[in-house]
Amino acid sequence: MKKTVFILLGSLSLLIGMIGIVVPGLPTTPFLLLAAYLYSRSSKKLQQKLLDHKLFGGYIRDFSKGMSVRAKIRAVSMMWVMIFISSFVFLKSWTIRIVLFAVGIIGTYVMSKLPGRKEE
Repeated sequence: MKKTVFILLGSLSLLIGMIGIVVPGLPTTPFLLLAAYLYSRSSKKLQQKLLDHKLFGGYIRDFSKGMSVRAKIRAVSMMWVMIFISSFVFLKSWTIRIVLFAVGIIGTYVMSKLPGRKEE
């Protein structure tokens, strides 16, 4: 029962992560990492399929080693570009804009605290 729940939650997390690739403001990385974790707890076969995936596998393996400074800068930059595009093109409500900027500040802070690794 527990394994089935983890597989379902891992698959849902993977689906949300995939949607996050194309939807501005919806994060991809946390959902992919959550899917990898849930699969590791429930199905080694699904975990290996995810790690072997052409698009997601390398991304997850690289992230588990720690992000390089270049990757952190790229991730934070892309996050802010999407926040600005979302805020000034799509959103009309100042309340939602303020919330989005606050989330961006929190995301930037969290990224700055993640362990890093040297460039390879």
